[in-house]
Amino acid sequence: MRVGFGYDVHQLGENEDLIIGGVKIPHTKGTIGHSDADVLIHAIIDALLGAAAMKDIGYWFSDKDQKYKGIDSIILLKETMTKLKDEGYSVVNIDSTIAIQKPKIKPYIDQMRSKIADTLNVKVNKVSVKATTTEMLGFEGREEGVSAYAVCLIEKKIRLKPLIKRILHKLNI
Repeated sequence: MRVGFGYDVHQLGENEDLIIGGVKIPHTKGTIGHSDADVLIHAIIDALLGAAAMKDIGYWFSDKDQKYKGIDSIILLKETMTKLKDEGYSVVNIDSTIAIQKPKIKPYIDQMRSKIADTLNVKVNKVSVKATTTEMLGFEGREEGVSAYAVCLIEKKIRLKPLIKRILHKLNI
C-alpha cells in the first residue's frame, strides 16, 4: 500500500468556467489554466501519481503541449488511472478538500464524488470530497483563487500466477 498527496491552485477570473471535480458550477468567476483548470482533479492526479512514484501531472500532461489546451481534466484522470493500472495499482480511497470562499460547493459534492468514482472505476464510498472557506483569509478568502488538497491510498495487487511460475521455475518444478 502506498500513500500520495496532491495540491493544486488556480486563479479565478471573469468570463471563465468554474469546473471543480468534473462539475461545472455556476458562478461569476471561473478558474484560469491551460486545461479546464479543474483544481480538484489536478490535486487528485498528483496524489495518485505521487503514491506510485510516477512523477507529477506536469510531467505527463505538460501545459506546454497544445493537445492539452482546454482539455477536460476528467480525461487526464482517466489516463492517469490507466497508467496506474498498467503498473498494477488500484485505488483504495481518496480524501480531498477544496478551499474556496464563493460559491458554496456543498450542493455539488455528491456529483463530484460520483464523477470521480466513475472515472476511477471505484465505489463512491471510496471518494471523499469536502469544501471549506478560508474565513476570508488569503487568496481564496479574497476570491482571487481556489485550491485543493488530496490524499490517496493505492495498493499494488500481487499477480499470483507469474509469481508462482517464477518460484516453480527457480525450484526446477
